[in-house]
Amino acid sequence: MHQRIIPDNVAAPAGAYSHGISTHGPGTCLHVAGQIGMTPQGRLLEGFEAQADQAWKNLVAVLQAAGMDASHLVKVTTYLTRAADLPRLNAIRSVYLGSARPASTLVVVAALAHPDWCFEVEATAFRQD
Repeated sequence: MHQRIIPDNVAAPAGAYSHGISTHGPGTCLHVAGQIGMTPQGRLLEGFEAQADQAWKNLVAVLQAAGMDASHLVKVTTYLTRAADLPRLNAIRSVYLGSARPASTLVVVAALAHPDWCFEVEATAFRQD
């Protein structure tokens, strides 16, 4: 079970996230490594939107392999190499999150591990047993 934590004495979330997520009871915790815009065939897609969409598809595939979906996400960390891509990210992210509102952090970095990568997303999910 997840409980969204949005205290009255903290400004409301500025987007589709919660300030905190509390998990209760016995369950399974899944830590998803950073996912990038690479297809299952090992091809890196070109452009921000294609990479972000594929990275989210990859994250969802990892969730599904563990018997979970976006509703089980408790924390998402997103890395961008260009702040200007943020408006396009929100549209892509909403497709995969639906009504889920995990705790979230967005970081704009100078570069990722490979110079052709412009997007990476990692997450933590919890499923109550």
